[in-house]
Amino acid sequence: MSRIHDALKKAEQDRAQSTQSRVEAGAPGAPEDAPLASTGVDLPGADLGSQGTVLTTAGAGTAESLMTSAAPMEWKPDRRTMVFTNGFSGSAGAEEFRTLRSHLTQLREKQPLQTVLVTSALPGEGKTFVAANLALSIAQQKGRRVLLLDADLRLPQLHVSLGAPANPGLTDYLKNEADLASIIQRGVPENLFFIPGGTLVSNPVELISSGRLKTLLHRLSPLFDWIILDSPPSVPLSDASLLAEHCDGVLLVVRAGVTPFDMAQRASHLFADKHPLGVVLNRVSPHSSYSAYYYSGYYSASKNGDKG
Repeated sequence: MSRIHDALKKAEQDRAQSTQSRVEAGAPGAPEDAPLASTGVDLPGADLGSQGTVLTTAGAGTAESLMTSAAPMEWKPDRRTMVFTNGFSGSAGAEEFRTLRSHLTQLREKQPLQTVLVTSALPGEGKTFVAANLALSIAQQKGRRVLLLDADLRLPQLHVSLGAPANPGLTDYLKNEADLASIIQRGVPENLFFIPGGTLVSNPVELISSGRLKTLLHRLSPLFDWIILDSPPSVPLSDASLLAEHCDGVLLVVRAGVTPFDMAQRASHLFADKHPLGVVLNRVSPHSSYSAYYYSGYYSASKNGDKG
């Protein structure tokens, strides 16, 4: 597989002036922990229709070649869980994700915020659903590039929601068995990118703690406006707490009427010093939510000719 080369060629030349170890663009063995260039990154793309793409080569190692060298790969999103598919982009559910997107955008005006971890106290609360649709809602915005990363190495499920290949993915990269270019998939819309969980492993905590994930996020951060990570549930497992160390903020998903209060409270305490961003209440009855009531009521009135 191709190696990812140092895109900052001038800096590399300066460091190598006093030695004979200069790495030429395109030569093998370039340092894999080097940051990728972000200045002038362009993401042109053909009309992909219902297909996504997977980046398969790194070319000369520039950010442009990483983001645009692509081979077609079909994605088949799960229309039951992806609220921006199947004509549901005007639904109250889609509007709630736009509202969440707006809140995060407002927060980043006050604090550094690019990499967001989405987690929950227990399994089955909807964290994967929230992560996937939040990323897709951001990708709806023109010029906004978002990376969705499945960091639930215990039970990766984002590829199911997106209808995307599960391998190679994050675990394969962390084990040094796949390069960066081979694990990034490009979807629809074309500014949505995805790294699946990858091959199941028996030592996810060790992989997360190896330092390679931190390096990966450092290398990718100049290329994206947002990076959204899905994680395992936080109370029974330590993975989410470790992942939060590499993120700018944490969103906690709570399932309405299901999550025990003490478990939600325990989860919130776990992230008290890890930049908590707020709580997403999932599976709320449409009639018990003020925003949902206002949304449906406003558009019902609009259909009848009333404006307000």
